[in-house]
Amino acid sequence: MKYFLAVLALIFVGGITYAQWAAGTSDVPAYHNTPPAKTEKLPPIMTQQQLNEYGLTLPAQKEAYKAAAKVSNVLYQLPCYCYCDRHQGHKSLRSCFEGTHGANCSTCSQEALYAYQMSKKGWSVKQIRDGIMRKDFTQIDLENPELVK
Repeated sequence: MKYFLAVLALIFVGGITYAQWAAGTSDVPAYHNTPPAKTEKLPPIMTQQQLNEYGLTLPAQKEAYKAAAKVSNVLYQLPCYCYCDRHQGHKSLRSCFEGTHGANCSTCSQEALYAYQMSKKGWSVKQIRDGIMRKDFTQIDLENPELVK
C-alpha cells in the first residue's frame, strides 16, 4: 500500500510539474487580454524629445513612437514577437516604447506601426492581435514608414 501511495504521489507531482512547465513555454509572447483599468497608471511612452536626446532620430523610430503614443491601449493588448517578455520582462508590446527598446528593434517598430495602421482602418484589438500572430506586421517597410498623424 505504501508503494502504491508513493507511486500515486509521484505521478501527481509529475503531472503538476509538467502542467506548469508546458504553460510557460507558449510561443505567444506576453500581452494583456483587456485594456488597462481606467485607474491604472502606466509608464509614459517616450516622447520625441526624449528620443532626440538619445540620438534616436531615424524616421521609423520617430514614427513608431508616435504610433505607440496614439494607440497605447491597443499596444497594451498585443504581444511582441521579439520575445522581450522573456529577456527584458516586458508585459506587452506597449512596454517596448516606455524605454528605448522599441527604437532599436525592427520587430517592435513594425508591430507598432502595423497596430496603428490597422486601428485607423477600424480593426478591433483582436483582429490586430490575430494579424500580429500571423506575422502580418512584417509587411511594414521601415525604410519608408507611413507618417503617423
